[in-house]
Amino acid sequence: MPQLQVESPNVTYSDTYIESQYFYHSTIVDRKSDGTVKAAPTVTTYTLRTERTVPKLGVMLVGWGGNNGSTVTAMVLANRHGTSWHTKEGVQKANYYGSITQSSTVLLGYDSVDGNEVFHPLRDFVPMVNPNDIVFDGWDISSMNIGDAMHRAKVLDYHLQQTLHPYMKNMKPRQAIFDGDFVAANQKDRADNVLHGTKWEQVETVRSNIREFKANSGVDVVIVVWTANTERFCDIRPGIHDTAENLLKAIHNNHREISPSTMYAVASALEGCSFINGSPQNTLVPGLVELATENGVFVGGDDFKSGQTKLKSVLVDFLVSAGIKPRSIVSYNHLGNNDGLNLSAPSQFKSKEESKKGVVEDIVSSNSLLYQRGETPDHCIVIKYVPYVGDSKRAMDEYVSEIAMGGSNIIVIHNTCEDSLLASPLILDLVVLAELMQRVHIRATESFESFHAVLSILGYLLKAPVVPEGAPVVNPLFRQRAAIENLLRALVGLPALNHMDLEHRLRTQGKVKPGDQSSGVSSDEELHQEL
Repeated sequence: MPQLQVESPNVTYSDTYIESQYFYHSTIVDRKSDGTVKAAPTVTTYTLRTERTVPKLGVMLVGWGGNNGSTVTAMVLANRHGTSWHTKEGVQKANYYGSITQSSTVLLGYDSVDGNEVFHPLRDFVPMVNPNDIVFDGWDISSMNIGDAMHRAKVLDYHLQQTLHPYMKNMKPRQAIFDGDFVAANQKDRADNVLHGTKWEQVETVRSNIREFKANSGVDVVIVVWTANTERFCDIRPGIHDTAENLLKAIHNNHREISPSTMYAVASALEGCSFINGSPQNTLVPGLVELATENGVFVGGDDFKSGQTKLKSVLVDFLVSAGIKPRSIVSYNHLGNNDGLNLSAPSQFKSKEESKKGVVEDIVSSNSLLYQRGETPDHCIVIKYVPYVGDSKRAMDEYVSEIAMGGSNIIVIHNTCEDSLLASPLILDLVVLAELMQRVHIRATESFESFHAVLSILGYLLKAPVVPEGAPVVNPLFRQRAAIENLLRALVGLPALNHMDLEHRLRTQGKVKPGDQSSGVSSDEELHQEL
Protein backbone atom coordinates (compact mmCIF):
# COMPACT_ATOMS: atom_id res chain seq x y z
CA MET A 1 0.00 0.00 0.00
CA PRO A 2 1.36 3.46 -0.88
CA GLN A 3 2.44 5.81 1.88
CA LEU A 4 -0.17 8.24 3.15
CA GLN A 5 -0.26 11.75 1.65
CA VAL A 6 -2.19 14.36 3.66
CA GLU A 7 -3.67 17.37 1.87
CA SER A 8 -3.73 20.22 4.36
CA PRO A 9 -2.10 23.63 4.86
CA ASN A 10 -0.95 22.24 8.22
CA VAL A 11 1.52 19.83 6.59
CA THR A 12 4.20 20.21 3.94
CA TYR A 13 6.22 17.54 2.15
CA SER A 14 9.71 18.13 0.81
CA ASP A 15 12.33 15.70 -0.40
CA THR A 16 13.96 15.94 3.03
CA TYR A 17 11.17 16.41 5.59
CA ILE A 18 7.54 16.03 6.46
CA GLU A 19 6.72 19.12 8.52
CA SER A 20 3.42 19.62 10.29
CA GLN A 21 1.83 22.24 12.48
CA TYR A 22 -0.05 20.59 15.30
CA PHE A 23 -2.44 22.02 17.86
CA TYR A 24 -2.00 20.00 21.04
CA HIS A 25 -4.97 20.12 23.39
CA SER A 26 -4.61 19.39 27.09
CA THR A 27 -6.31 20.25 30.37
CA ILE A 28 -4.84 21.82 33.50
CA VAL A 29 -6.65 20.89 36.72
CA ASP A 30 -6.58 22.94 39.92
CA ARG A 31 -7.80 21.10 43.03
CA LYS A 32 -8.75 23.50 45.81
CA SER A 33 -8.52 22.76 49.53
CA ASP A 34 -12.31 23.13 49.82
CA GLY A 35 -12.83 20.27 47.36
CA THR A 36 -13.52 22.46 44.35
CA VAL A 37 -12.00 21.22 41.11
CA LYS A 38 -11.35 23.67 38.29
CA ALA A 39 -10.34 22.52 34.81
CA ALA A 40 -8.90 24.79 32.14
CA PRO A 41 -8.40 23.65 28.52
CA THR A 42 -5.09 24.59 26.92
CA VAL A 43 -3.80 24.57 23.35
CA THR A 44 -0.12 24.49 22.43
CA THR A 45 1.12 24.85 18.88
CA TYR A 46 3.95 22.52 17.89
CA THR A 47 5.89 22.15 14.68
CA LEU A 48 6.88 18.54 14.07
CA ARG A 49 9.58 17.69 11.56
CA THR A 50 10.23 14.11 10.38
CA GLU A 51 13.24 13.24 8.25
CA ARG A 52 12.04 11.21 5.27
CA THR A 53 15.26 9.31 4.51
CA VAL A 54 15.18 5.92 6.24
CA PRO A 55 18.65 4.75 7.29
CA LYS A 56 19.99 1.23 7.03
CA LEU A 57 19.40 -0.15 10.53
CA GLY A 58 21.65 -2.52 12.44
CA VAL A 59 20.37 -4.20 15.60
CA MET A 60 22.78 -5.70 18.12
CA LEU A 61 21.15 -8.13 20.52
CA VAL A 62 22.54 -8.91 23.95
CA GLY A 63 21.57 -12.56 24.26
CA TRP A 64 21.58 -13.15 20.50
CA GLY A 65 21.80 -16.91 20.97
CA GLY A 66 18.79 -17.10 23.28
CA ASN A 67 15.26 -18.03 22.29
CA ASN A 68 14.22 -14.46 21.51
CA GLY A 69 17.43 -13.56 19.68
CA SER A 70 17.52 -16.61 17.46
CA THR A 71 13.77 -16.44 16.78
CA VAL A 72 13.65 -12.78 15.75
CA THR A 73 16.66 -13.33 13.47
CA ALA A 74 14.93 -16.33 11.88
CA MET A 75 11.67 -14.37 11.54
CA VAL A 76 13.35 -11.57 9.59
CA LEU A 77 15.24 -14.00 7.35
CA ALA A 78 12.07 -16.00 6.63
CA ASN A 79 10.21 -12.84 5.63
CA ARG A 80 13.12 -11.47 3.63
CA HIS A 81 13.30 -14.66 1.56
CA GLY A 82 9.51 -15.17 1.29
CA THR A 83 9.84 -18.54 2.98
CA SER A 84 7.00 -21.04 3.16
CA TRP A 85 6.97 -24.43 4.88
CA HIS A 86 4.72 -27.37 5.57
CA THR A 87 3.15 -28.30 8.91
CA LYS A 88 0.34 -30.69 9.80
CA GLU A 89 -1.99 -27.70 9.41
CA GLY A 90 -0.87 -27.12 5.80
CA VAL A 91 1.45 -24.65 4.12
CA GLN A 92 2.55 -21.70 6.28
CA LYS A 93 4.04 -18.45 5.00
CA ALA A 94 6.36 -16.07 6.81
CA ASN A 95 4.67 -13.05 8.37
CA TYR A 96 5.04 -10.43 11.06
CA TYR A 97 1.85 -11.17 12.99
CA GLY A 98 2.03 -9.66 16.45
CA SER A 99 3.85 -6.54 15.25
CA ILE A 100 1.87 -3.31 15.46
CA THR A 101 4.13 -1.58 12.96
CA GLN A 102 3.84 -4.36 10.37
CA SER A 103 0.48 -6.02 10.96
CA SER A 104 -1.92 -3.43 12.38
CA THR A 105 -4.00 -0.58 10.98
CA VAL A 106 -5.13 2.78 12.33
CA LEU A 107 -8.46 4.52 11.80
CA LEU A 108 -7.65 7.25 9.27
CA GLY A 109 -11.07 8.84 8.83
CA TYR A 110 -14.32 8.39 6.88
CA ASP A 111 -14.82 7.62 3.21
CA SER A 112 -15.84 10.69 1.22
CA VAL A 113 -18.46 8.69 -0.71
CA ASP A 114 -20.19 6.28 1.67
CA GLY A 115 -19.08 7.60 5.08
CA ASN A 116 -17.63 4.27 6.17
CA GLU A 117 -14.50 4.08 8.30
CA VAL A 118 -11.20 3.92 6.45
CA PHE A 119 -8.26 2.16 8.08
CA HIS A 120 -4.65 2.55 6.97
CA PRO A 121 -1.54 0.50 7.82
CA LEU A 122 0.31 2.03 10.75
CA ARG A 123 3.64 1.55 8.95
CA ASP A 124 2.54 3.78 6.03
CA PHE A 125 1.85 7.02 7.91
CA VAL A 126 5.49 8.11 7.73
CA PRO A 127 8.65 6.46 6.36
CA MET A 128 9.76 3.59 8.61
CA VAL A 129 12.41 0.89 8.54
CA ASN A 130 11.29 -2.31 6.81
CA PRO A 131 12.24 -5.18 9.17
CA ASN A 132 13.35 -7.21 6.14
CA ASP A 133 16.26 -4.78 5.79
CA ILE A 134 17.51 -5.03 9.39
CA VAL A 135 21.03 -6.40 9.86
CA PHE A 136 21.59 -8.38 13.08
CA ASP A 137 24.66 -8.92 15.23
CA GLY A 138 25.19 -9.30 18.95
CA TRP A 139 26.65 -10.98 21.97
CA ASP A 140 25.94 -14.15 23.93
CA ILE A 141 27.58 -16.00 26.79
CA SER A 142 27.13 -19.19 24.74
CA SER A 143 29.39 -19.63 21.71
CA MET A 144 26.79 -21.63 19.76
CA ASN A 145 26.13 -20.23 16.28
CA ILE A 146 22.68 -18.70 15.76
CA GLY A 147 21.50 -21.52 13.48
CA ASP A 148 22.24 -24.15 16.12
CA ALA A 149 20.82 -21.84 18.79
CA MET A 150 17.56 -21.82 16.80
CA HIS A 151 17.58 -25.65 16.95
CA ARG A 152 18.27 -25.53 20.69
CA ALA A 153 15.39 -23.12 21.29
CA LYS A 154 12.81 -25.50 19.72
CA VAL A 155 10.52 -22.59 18.89
CA LEU A 156 10.03 -22.91 15.14
CA ASP A 157 8.73 -25.83 13.09
CA TYR A 158 11.41 -28.34 12.10
CA HIS A 159 10.99 -27.83 8.34
CA LEU A 160 11.37 -24.06 8.76
CA GLN A 161 14.47 -24.55 10.89
CA GLN A 162 16.05 -26.71 8.21
CA THR A 163 15.28 -24.09 5.55
CA LEU A 164 16.75 -21.21 7.56
CA HIS A 165 19.76 -22.94 9.10
CA PRO A 166 22.06 -22.34 6.08
CA TYR A 167 21.48 -18.58 6.42
CA MET A 168 22.22 -18.64 10.15
CA LYS A 169 24.98 -21.18 10.70
CA ASN A 170 27.74 -18.62 10.08
CA MET A 171 26.26 -16.04 12.44
CA LYS A 172 28.36 -16.26 15.57
CA PRO A 173 27.75 -14.20 18.71
CA ARG A 174 30.51 -12.03 20.10
CA GLN A 175 31.93 -12.67 23.55
CA ALA A 176 29.58 -11.30 26.18
CA ILE A 177 29.86 -9.65 29.58
CA PHE A 178 29.05 -12.20 32.29
CA ASP A 179 28.75 -11.63 36.02
CA GLY A 180 27.46 -14.64 37.94
CA ASP A 181 26.38 -12.38 40.79
CA PHE A 182 23.56 -10.92 38.66
CA VAL A 183 22.06 -14.08 37.12
CA ALA A 184 21.12 -17.50 38.47
CA ALA A 185 23.95 -19.92 39.20
CA ASN A 186 22.45 -22.35 36.67
CA GLN A 187 23.51 -20.02 33.82
CA LYS A 188 27.20 -20.75 34.32
CA ASP A 189 26.84 -23.99 32.38
CA ARG A 190 26.21 -21.99 29.18
CA ALA A 191 28.92 -19.41 29.76
CA ASP A 192 31.73 -20.51 27.41
CA ASN A 193 31.94 -17.24 25.44
CA VAL A 194 32.59 -14.50 27.97
CA LEU A 195 34.71 -11.37 28.17
CA HIS A 196 37.44 -11.01 30.75
CA GLY A 197 39.19 -8.04 32.29
CA THR A 198 37.96 -5.12 34.36
CA LYS A 199 34.48 -3.73 33.93
CA TRP A 200 35.80 -0.71 32.08
CA GLU A 201 37.88 -2.94 29.76
CA GLN A 202 34.72 -4.94 28.99
CA VAL A 203 32.77 -1.74 28.25
CA GLU A 204 35.55 -0.66 25.90
CA THR A 205 35.41 -4.04 24.14
CA VAL A 206 31.64 -3.68 23.63
CA ARG A 207 32.19 -0.19 22.23
CA SER A 208 34.79 -1.59 19.84
CA ASN A 209 32.32 -4.33 18.81
CA ILE A 210 29.69 -1.72 17.96
CA ARG A 211 32.13 0.31 15.86
CA GLU A 212 33.36 -2.81 14.07
CA PHE A 213 29.83 -4.00 13.28
CA LYS A 214 28.83 -0.58 11.97
CA ALA A 215 31.89 -0.34 9.75
CA ASN A 216 31.76 -3.89 8.37
CA SER A 217 28.00 -4.12 7.80
CA GLY A 218 27.53 -0.69 6.25
CA VAL A 219 24.61 0.19 8.50
CA ASP A 220 23.91 3.85 9.23
CA VAL A 221 22.34 3.44 12.67
CA VAL A 222 22.80 0.85 15.42
CA ILE A 223 20.29 0.12 18.19
CA VAL A 224 21.24 -2.22 21.04
CA VAL A 225 18.58 -4.41 22.67
CA TRP A 226 18.96 -6.41 25.88
CA THR A 227 17.12 -9.69 25.30
CA ALA A 228 19.34 -11.71 27.63
CA ASN A 229 18.49 -13.20 31.00
CA THR A 230 16.75 -11.33 33.78
CA GLU A 231 19.26 -9.94 36.26
CA ARG A 232 18.71 -9.32 39.95
CA PHE A 233 17.98 -5.71 40.86
CA CYS A 234 21.14 -3.74 41.48
CA ASP A 235 21.36 -1.81 44.73
CA ILE A 236 21.14 1.78 43.49
CA ARG A 237 23.41 3.93 45.62
CA PRO A 238 24.17 7.65 45.83
CA GLY A 239 27.63 8.40 44.50
CA ILE A 240 27.51 5.31 42.27
CA HIS A 241 24.44 5.36 40.03
CA ASP A 242 23.09 8.89 40.48
CA THR A 243 25.05 10.86 37.85
CA ALA A 244 26.79 10.08 34.59
CA GLU A 245 30.14 11.07 36.09
CA ASN A 246 29.68 8.83 39.14
CA LEU A 247 28.46 5.92 37.01
CA LEU A 248 31.51 6.06 34.74
CA LYS A 249 33.78 6.38 37.75
CA ALA A 250 32.14 3.35 39.38
CA ILE A 251 32.73 1.27 36.24
CA HIS A 252 36.39 2.38 36.22
CA ASN A 253 36.57 1.32 39.89
CA ASN A 254 35.07 -2.10 39.13
CA HIS A 255 32.17 -1.51 41.53
CA ARG A 256 30.25 -4.72 42.19
CA GLU A 257 26.81 -3.06 41.88
CA ILE A 258 27.25 -2.12 38.23
CA SER A 259 25.27 -4.74 36.31
CA PRO A 260 26.21 -6.15 32.89
CA SER A 261 23.03 -4.69 31.36
CA THR A 262 23.96 -1.20 32.57
CA MET A 263 27.47 -1.70 31.17
CA TYR A 264 26.02 -2.49 27.74
CA ALA A 265 23.75 0.56 28.00
CA VAL A 266 26.72 2.77 28.90
CA ALA A 267 28.75 1.44 25.98
CA SER A 268 25.77 2.07 23.66
CA ALA A 269 25.33 5.66 24.84
CA LEU A 270 29.03 6.41 24.47
CA GLU A 271 28.88 5.10 20.89
CA GLY A 272 25.81 7.19 20.04
CA CYS A 273 23.42 4.22 19.99
CA SER A 274 20.00 3.96 21.58
CA PHE A 275 19.47 1.11 24.05
CA ILE A 276 16.32 -0.85 24.92
CA ASN A 277 16.05 -3.05 28.01
CA GLY A 278 13.83 -6.05 27.31
CA SER A 279 14.16 -7.57 30.79
CA PRO A 280 12.73 -6.40 34.14
CA GLN A 281 15.86 -5.44 36.06
CA ASN A 282 16.62 -1.78 36.92
CA THR A 283 19.17 -1.23 34.13
CA LEU A 284 18.22 2.38 33.41
CA VAL A 285 19.74 3.99 36.51
CA PRO A 286 19.70 7.82 36.83
CA GLY A 287 23.33 8.18 35.78
CA LEU A 288 22.64 6.25 32.59
CA VAL A 289 19.69 8.50 31.71
CA GLU A 290 21.97 11.52 32.19
CA LEU A 291 24.63 9.91 30.00
CA ALA A 292 22.06 9.16 27.27
CA THR A 293 20.88 12.78 27.42
CA GLU A 294 24.44 14.08 27.08
CA ASN A 295 25.05 11.85 24.06
CA GLY A 296 21.72 12.53 22.34
CA VAL A 297 20.45 8.94 22.37
CA PHE A 298 17.38 7.17 23.70
CA VAL A 299 16.92 4.54 26.37
CA GLY A 300 13.74 2.52 26.77
CA GLY A 301 12.48 -0.15 29.11
CA ASP A 302 11.63 -2.29 30.93
CA ASP A 303 10.68 -5.88 30.02
CA PHE A 304 8.95 -7.04 26.82
CA LYS A 305 5.16 -7.10 27.30
CA SER A 306 4.00 -10.08 25.30
CA GLY A 307 1.38 -12.24 27.01
CA GLN A 308 -0.07 -12.44 30.49
CA THR A 309 0.81 -8.89 31.56
CA LYS A 310 -0.49 -7.38 28.31
CA LEU A 311 -3.84 -9.11 28.91
CA LYS A 312 -3.84 -7.97 32.55
CA SER A 313 -3.36 -4.33 31.54
CA VAL A 314 -6.48 -4.65 29.36
CA LEU A 315 -8.65 -6.59 31.78
CA VAL A 316 -7.95 -4.56 34.93
CA ASP A 317 -8.47 -1.35 32.96
CA PHE A 318 -11.82 -2.70 31.73
CA LEU A 319 -12.96 -3.71 35.22
CA VAL A 320 -11.96 -0.48 36.96
CA SER A 321 -13.33 1.66 34.12
CA ALA A 322 -16.62 -0.24 34.40
CA GLY A 323 -16.87 0.62 38.10
CA ILE A 324 -16.05 -2.95 39.17
CA LYS A 325 -13.55 -3.37 41.99
CA PRO A 326 -10.84 -6.03 41.58
CA ARG A 327 -9.96 -7.31 45.07
CA SER A 328 -7.65 -10.20 44.29
CA ILE A 329 -5.43 -10.94 41.27
CA VAL A 330 -3.45 -14.19 41.22
CA SER A 331 -1.20 -14.89 38.24
CA TYR A 332 0.52 -18.24 37.82
CA ASN A 333 3.02 -19.16 35.08
CA HIS A 334 5.06 -22.18 34.20
CA LEU A 335 7.54 -22.42 31.35
CA GLY A 336 10.51 -24.52 30.35
CA ASN A 337 12.88 -22.33 28.36
CA ASN A 338 16.14 -20.87 29.65
CA ASP A 339 14.28 -17.78 30.85
CA GLY A 340 12.24 -20.03 33.13
CA LEU A 341 15.39 -21.76 34.36
CA ASN A 342 16.98 -18.41 35.25
CA LEU A 343 13.79 -17.18 36.95
CA SER A 344 13.77 -20.22 39.23
CA ALA A 345 16.37 -18.34 41.32
CA PRO A 346 14.78 -16.04 43.98
CA SER A 347 16.65 -12.80 43.17
CA GLN A 348 15.88 -13.02 39.43
CA PHE A 349 12.25 -13.92 40.15
CA LYS A 350 11.99 -10.82 42.35
CA SER A 351 12.88 -8.60 39.35
CA LYS A 352 10.19 -10.27 37.23
CA GLU A 353 7.63 -10.11 40.04
CA GLU A 354 8.08 -6.34 40.38
CA SER A 355 7.56 -5.69 36.66
CA LYS A 356 4.45 -7.91 36.53
CA LYS A 357 2.88 -6.39 39.64
CA GLY A 358 3.37 -2.75 38.70
CA VAL A 359 1.01 -2.90 35.73
CA VAL A 360 -2.14 -2.38 37.85
CA GLU A 361 -0.98 0.42 40.15
CA ASP A 362 -1.90 3.49 38.10
CA ILE A 363 -5.14 1.86 36.91
CA VAL A 364 -6.26 1.28 40.50
CA SER A 365 -5.23 4.73 41.68
CA SER A 366 -7.25 6.34 38.86
CA ASN A 367 -10.57 5.51 40.55
CA SER A 368 -10.96 7.08 44.00
CA LEU A 369 -14.62 5.98 44.06
CA LEU A 370 -13.52 2.36 44.28
CA TYR A 371 -10.22 2.55 46.17
CA GLN A 372 -9.16 4.61 49.16
CA ARG A 373 -5.73 6.23 49.04
CA GLY A 374 -3.08 3.51 49.34
CA GLU A 375 -5.59 0.68 48.86
CA THR A 376 -4.72 -1.95 46.26
CA PRO A 377 -5.94 -5.43 45.32
CA ASP A 378 -4.15 -8.48 46.69
CA HIS A 379 -1.76 -9.34 43.87
CA CYS A 380 0.23 -12.58 43.76
CA ILE A 381 2.70 -13.68 41.07
CA VAL A 382 3.95 -17.29 40.76
CA ILE A 383 6.48 -18.55 38.18
CA LYS A 384 7.60 -22.19 38.00
CA TYR A 385 10.15 -23.91 35.80
CA VAL A 386 8.79 -26.98 33.97
CA PRO A 387 11.37 -28.10 31.36
CA TYR A 388 9.00 -30.25 29.27
CA VAL A 389 6.78 -27.36 28.08
CA GLY A 390 9.77 -25.45 26.65
CA ASP A 391 8.93 -22.07 25.10
CA SER A 392 5.18 -22.75 25.28
CA LYS A 393 4.45 -20.82 28.47
CA ARG A 394 1.24 -21.48 30.41
CA ALA A 395 -0.35 -18.53 32.16
CA MET A 396 -3.34 -18.90 34.48
CA ASP A 397 -5.03 -15.93 36.11
CA GLU A 398 -7.86 -15.49 38.59
CA TYR A 399 -9.52 -12.09 39.06
CA VAL A 400 -11.91 -11.78 41.99
CA SER A 401 -13.87 -8.52 41.94
CA GLU A 402 -16.48 -6.88 44.11
CA ILE A 403 -19.67 -5.94 42.29
CA ALA A 404 -22.94 -4.29 43.30
CA MET A 405 -24.59 -4.93 46.65
CA GLY A 406 -21.92 -7.20 48.09
CA GLY A 407 -21.77 -9.55 45.14
CA SER A 408 -18.61 -10.97 43.60
CA ASN A 409 -17.40 -11.71 40.11
CA ILE A 410 -14.67 -14.25 39.34
CA ILE A 411 -12.87 -14.41 36.01
CA VAL A 412 -10.44 -17.30 35.36
CA ILE A 413 -8.23 -17.30 32.26
CA HIS A 414 -5.91 -19.93 30.81
CA ASN A 415 -3.46 -18.54 28.26
CA THR A 416 -0.91 -20.63 26.37
CA CYS A 417 1.77 -18.25 25.08
CA GLU A 418 4.37 -19.16 22.51
CA ASP A 419 6.77 -16.92 24.39
CA SER A 420 9.42 -16.06 21.80
CA LEU A 421 6.96 -15.88 18.90
CA LEU A 422 5.12 -13.18 20.85
CA ALA A 423 8.27 -11.37 21.98
CA SER A 424 10.07 -11.29 18.61
CA PRO A 425 7.57 -8.97 16.86
CA LEU A 426 7.84 -6.65 19.89
CA ILE A 427 11.61 -6.43 19.41
CA LEU A 428 11.02 -5.36 15.81
CA ASP A 429 8.42 -2.77 16.85
CA LEU A 430 10.74 -1.37 19.51
CA VAL A 431 13.65 -0.83 17.15
CA VAL A 432 11.48 0.42 14.27
CA LEU A 433 9.75 3.00 16.49
CA ALA A 434 12.95 3.97 18.29
CA GLU A 435 14.68 4.58 14.96
CA LEU A 436 11.72 6.65 13.74
CA MET A 437 11.80 8.80 16.89
CA GLN A 438 15.47 9.56 16.16
CA ARG A 439 14.29 11.27 12.94
CA VAL A 440 11.57 13.34 14.63
CA HIS A 441 12.19 16.81 16.04
CA ILE A 442 9.67 19.15 17.67
CA ARG A 443 9.56 22.90 18.07
CA ALA A 444 7.30 24.69 20.52
CA THR A 445 9.04 28.08 20.53
CA GLU A 446 12.32 28.91 18.81
CA SER A 447 14.40 25.79 18.14
CA PHE A 448 13.76 22.14 17.32
CA GLU A 449 14.47 19.46 19.92
CA SER A 450 14.21 15.68 20.11
CA PHE A 451 12.15 13.64 22.52
CA HIS A 452 13.32 13.10 26.09
CA ALA A 453 16.14 10.55 26.41
CA VAL A 454 13.71 8.18 28.18
CA LEU A 455 11.58 7.14 25.22
CA SER A 456 8.30 6.53 27.02
CA ILE A 457 6.26 6.27 23.79
CA LEU A 458 7.49 2.64 23.73
CA GLY A 459 5.41 1.83 26.82
CA TYR A 460 2.83 -0.14 24.80
CA LEU A 461 5.50 -2.78 24.21
CA LEU A 462 6.97 -2.94 27.73
CA LYS A 463 5.67 -4.35 31.03
CA ALA A 464 7.13 -1.71 33.33
CA PRO A 465 7.41 1.45 31.23
CA VAL A 466 10.21 3.75 32.33
CA VAL A 467 9.20 7.42 32.01
CA PRO A 468 11.03 10.74 32.43
CA GLU A 469 11.39 11.87 36.03
CA GLY A 470 8.15 13.45 37.24
CA ALA A 471 6.04 12.06 34.38
CA PRO A 472 3.04 9.82 35.17
CA VAL A 473 3.35 6.11 34.40
CA VAL A 474 0.58 4.96 32.04
CA ASN A 475 -0.16 1.21 31.96
CA PRO A 476 -3.62 0.84 30.31
CA LEU A 477 -2.86 -0.80 26.97
CA PHE A 478 -5.31 1.15 24.83
CA ARG A 479 -4.08 4.51 26.14
CA GLN A 480 -0.52 3.43 25.31
CA ARG A 481 -1.50 2.44 21.77
CA ALA A 482 -3.53 5.63 21.32
CA ALA A 483 -0.39 7.62 22.17
CA ILE A 484 1.48 5.94 19.30
CA GLU A 485 -1.41 6.32 16.84
CA ASN A 486 -2.00 9.97 17.66
CA LEU A 487 1.69 10.84 17.52
CA LEU A 488 1.88 9.35 14.02
CA ARG A 489 -1.21 11.36 13.05
CA ALA A 490 0.39 14.51 14.46
CA LEU A 491 3.49 13.93 12.33
CA VAL A 492 1.34 14.33 9.21
CA GLY A 493 -0.86 17.14 10.54
CA LEU A 494 -3.95 15.07 11.37
CA PRO A 495 -5.96 15.63 14.57
CA ALA A 496 -5.93 13.09 17.38
CA LEU A 497 -8.61 10.41 17.30
CA ASN A 498 -11.42 11.08 19.78
CA HIS A 499 -14.00 8.50 18.61
CA MET A 500 -16.89 10.91 19.20
CA ASP A 501 -18.22 10.03 15.70
CA LEU A 502 -20.46 13.08 15.60
CA GLU A 503 -20.81 12.53 11.84
CA HIS A 504 -23.04 9.58 12.69
CA ARG A 505 -24.70 10.64 15.93
CA LEU A 506 -26.68 13.71 14.92
CA ARG A 507 -30.31 13.70 13.75
CA THR A 508 -29.18 14.93 10.36
CA GLN A 509 -26.59 12.09 10.45
CA GLY A 510 -23.99 14.84 10.09
CA LYS A 511 -22.81 13.73 6.68
CA VAL A 512 -19.67 15.72 5.90
CA LYS A 513 -18.87 16.02 2.21
CA PRO A 514 -15.73 17.39 0.59
CA GLY A 515 -16.07 21.17 0.41
CA ASP A 516 -18.49 21.44 3.35
CA GLN A 517 -15.66 22.83 5.47
CA SER A 518 -12.57 24.89 4.77
CA SER A 519 -9.79 23.09 2.93
CA GLY A 520 -8.02 21.50 5.85
CA VAL A 521 -7.70 24.61 8.04
CA SER A 522 -8.34 23.35 11.54
CA SER A 523 -10.80 25.18 13.78
CA ASP A 524 -8.15 24.51 16.42
CA GLU A 525 -6.21 27.43 14.93
CA GLU A 526 -9.09 29.81 15.65
CA LEU A 527 -9.42 28.43 19.18
CA HIS A 528 -5.70 28.88 19.71
CA GLN A 529 -5.93 32.53 18.62
CA GLU A 530 -8.83 33.12 21.01
CA LEU A 531 -6.89 31.64 23.90
